Amino acid sequence: MVLVYETVELERRGAAAIIRLNRPAALNAWNHQLGLDLLDAVRAAADDDEVRAVCVTGSGRAFSSGADLNDLAGRGTTPEGGIDVRTTLDEVYHPILTTLRRMPKPVIAALNGPAVGIGCSLALSCDLLIAAESAYMMLAFVNIGLVPDGGALALVCARAGSGRATEMAMLGRRVAASKLLQWGLVDAVLPDHELGEHVDAELDALAAGPTASYAGSKRQINAWMYADLDAQLALEAGIQQEMANSDDFREGVAAFREKRAPRFGR
Repeated sequence: MVLVYETVELERRGAAAIIRLNRPAALNAWNHQLGLDLLDAVRAAADDDEVRAVCVTGSGRAFSSGADLNDLAGRGTTPEGGIDVRTTLDEVYHPILTTLRRMPKPVIAALNGPAVGIGCSLALSCDLLIAAESAYMMLAFVNIGLVPDGGALALVCARAGSGRATEMAMLGRRVAASKLLQWGLVDAVLPDHELGEHVDAELDALAAGPTASYAGSKRQINAWMYADLDAQLALEAGIQQEMANSDDFREGVAAFREKRAPRFGR
């Protein structure tokens, strides 16, 4: 059974659920509708007692290319004249990520391609990450004058340490699948053509396993590594709104649209 939203698919296969971002022409970039669809799909999987394991993946060539910078016009503005990013973070993005992190069932991220920006946060909020060789992660926020959000730095710190988080945040460069494995940000890397079969087997094994045990382990990890996640998300949202009000962000978006290098601080 497949529930088809405008931008997301939710497939039920026995006791497993597959949530598939489905804007392949846009490399599964997050526009407003994708955020709403994904939030509904994630909550549906979390609330369904017959679902014992979940996979999050993307359609086409990408896991997710991050926020859709062509979808900013419809958002509200702040008194300072900046785009209101905090409302979207607080009301849509954060509930998606915390629901995945806290649902009492295992969640696999199947990285079928790039996981950029909020797409990287989405992947890292899952329990197990399995990547295709062509996949990479990138915290590209700095390239448009923003900071990482969606819990990205807390999630990278938890898996790979503050040094890796600093490198990803400040340099904004691609981290290839082989390096992601070396850093501990993913748990396995497979040839692209083997990813689907491997993930299906892992997902079915988890769905047939002791769900209460998985949930108990997840609670322990969350208590140790992510006890302050809500506070971190609130801090990020506030800082991100400061950045979104800045001239650097306006220049970064203009440069992205005009396909040129940004000129920050002018």
